[in-house]
Amino acid sequence: MDIQLQKVLIEQGKKARQAARILATTPTSLKDQALMEMAEALVENSAELMTANKLDLKNGQTMGLTSALLERLMLNEQRIEDMAQGLREIAALPDPVGEVLGMTRRPNGLEVGRIRTPIGVVGIIYESRPNVTADAAGLCLKSGNAIILRGGEEALNSNRVIARVISAAAVKCGLPDGAIQLVDSEDREAAVFLMQMNDYLDVLIPRGGKGLKNAVMENARVPYIMTGMGNCHVFVDQSADLEKARQIVFNAKVQRPSVCNAIETLLVHSEVAEDFLPLMMKELQEAGVELRGCARTIKIVGDIKEAVAEDWDEEYLDLIIAVKVVDNLEEAIEHINVHGTGHSEAIVSESYSNVRRFMAAVDAAAVYANASTRFTDGNVFGFGAEMGISTQKLHARGPMGLTELTTTKFIVYGDGQVRE
Repeated sequence: MDIQLQKVLIEQGKKARQAARILATTPTSLKDQALMEMAEALVENSAELMTANKLDLKNGQTMGLTSALLERLMLNEQRIEDMAQGLREIAALPDPVGEVLGMTRRPNGLEVGRIRTPIGVVGIIYESRPNVTADAAGLCLKSGNAIILRGGEEALNSNRVIARVISAAAVKCGLPDGAIQLVDSEDREAAVFLMQMNDYLDVLIPRGGKGLKNAVMENARVPYIMTGMGNCHVFVDQSADLEKARQIVFNAKVQRPSVCNAIETLLVHSEVAEDFLPLMMKELQEAGVELRGCARTIKIVGDIKEAVAEDWDEEYLDLIIAVKVVDNLEEAIEHINVHGTGHSEAIVSESYSNVRRFMAAVDAAAVYANASTRFTDGNVFGFGAEMGISTQKLHARGPMGLTELTTTKFIVYGDGQVRE
């Protein structure tokens, strides 16, 4: 890696550390003012941002990005307004910093409690979606953290504009320079170096697919919270309302296939497969979905591509779906727990006992009964934008909002007590 780039990253780390110390005690009113200014700055600079985004889209086509990935990358006036509105909504949320989580008085008179505090410096590595730049910066600022952003090369021009205008707006309001910084480099070694900046980063949040996940596991020295990778399933039980199942499956696959909470695999109970699959597959095909089925699925629906072993583990992020016929609930649960990524899983069933069993046995951050997996989203769940969907179990699981960007410390009040 270029020595000069290393120096730039280290300098960004130092600035972020200094900024984090200031942000930790910044009043809520000032943080909210900055968020509102950041929102206005995005709208005011929308023409420049869309020009930069057009260049990214052109480059993305040259790079051979799929239509689904290009859709994730694309910005227009409405999406820029949505980014701005996301920042306004973060400003309206309660500030988690300083929340006291209980206080007890010990027999010796000490008062012992815990209080929410910022994590410090957050690094995020993410792909494709430039709106993540604004969402992540806003969430970190509100929760008192400095952030170093490293987006994908396909969105670099868009991210440059977003990071520059929101950082300038925050500084204009009196927040420290270095609170919001972007790694302005296409060099993949820059991402690896960021993963190893344990002197400056308190946590790393990777948000992307299998390649990024593997790179982080192989290279990171900074503690990380894995987010984003979603091999999600819908299981249609033998007791399912098939019309309800049809609507859920179609929405979970087709409504926005390029996002991590879209389903990649459909599991269908053998007792309803012959009734459900022909119409379901026809509707999906008419929507442009490529079907890949097990031998039993092919026998029922005819000429579709045969699924291979790798299909059960694939996050397509595209209009492709793998379909498997299973004989019972336990087989469906086993398939999900073996091949799923711990993101979002759903059952369509009118059986109370089967729903209860599925909810208890499936290992995922979000488990649904009779609803689309597309709802796994911080804003939809009621706590604003998110850093990503955590698919691990320690510190945070599921949509990561403001609370998940804090840690705690003990506060102890005494009156001269000493330990004997």
